Amino acid sequence: MYEQLIPIITPVAVCALLGYGWARAGWTFDREFVTRMIMNIGAPALVLDGIGGLDAQTPQFLLAVGLACTVLLTCAGVGYLVLRVSGQPVRSYLLPVTFGNVGNLGLPLCYFAFGPEGLGLAVGFYLAGSMAHFIFGPLVLGREAAWQTLLKTPIIYAAIAGLAMLSFRVPAPPWLQNTVELVAGMAIPLMLLALGHALGTFGVRRLRASAMVAALRMIVGFSVGVALVELLQLDGILRGVVLIEAAMPVAVFNFLLAARYHRDPDAVAGAIVVSTVVSFLTMPALVLYAL
Repeated sequence: MYEQLIPIITPVAVCALLGYGWARAGWTFDREFVTRMIMNIGAPALVLDGIGGLDAQTPQFLLAVGLACTVLLTCAGVGYLVLRVSGQPVRSYLLPVTFGNVGNLGLPLCYFAFGPEGLGLAVGFYLAGSMAHFIFGPLVLGREAAWQTLLKTPIIYAAIAGLAMLSFRVPAPPWLQNTVELVAGMAIPLMLLALGHALGTFGVRRLRASAMVAALRMIVGFSVGVALVELLQLDGILRGVVLIEAAMPVAVFNFLLAARYHRDPDAVAGAIVVSTVVSFLTMPALVLYAL
């Protein structure tokens, strides 16, 4: 059992701890620069490289995107009902309940657990989550659309290019493939470092609200993932990817949106910390179940 888990969890934990230690040491860390590097360079290359690693399995990638959308919609629906019934601010807490950390944490876990094919399918979750965040995040928090921002997001074009090459079975020339692999290699370490730094920077100032949001995200997400794999009788790598990605803790990007639109950023930051710490404690059991 431990022989399976250690190579999967250790790299993820060590990279996140490096980012956490960097934050606690008080060393300079330009979060905006790192975020831009990930979103504009690293993530598009990772998406293109991940789709290319599927070996002409376009239907399965599209199925992963569809499953990701199903997870998001179901979590949003259940979260909305629970928040309304409990009298909690829906606009502030709905996004953290809906969007898990399928990028910074989900991608490396799926890669180390299932290899390139797992990464390729996990990219489907990352792509769906990123698009939904850009479209519905500002709409929910600030009553405005974000189509212009979405059109300027490089991962969309990387996904289109990757799907085109996959569908028509057009291999990338060696120079392009090597370049994409090289650039994509920086994305996952940067994501984990950014996650660890966020944990070292954020505080838990509103423990009750933070714990409630964190519990909703993880319980609802995991339950939806289990329900999907059982109802659809999913198996193999796709089953594992769905279970891992659906159960991820609150995404760090939720804090950036909450801070921008003044929607309880302290509670959202606390939910990120609480859910991520709990996620690392429950990660061995989750990975074993997914395997």
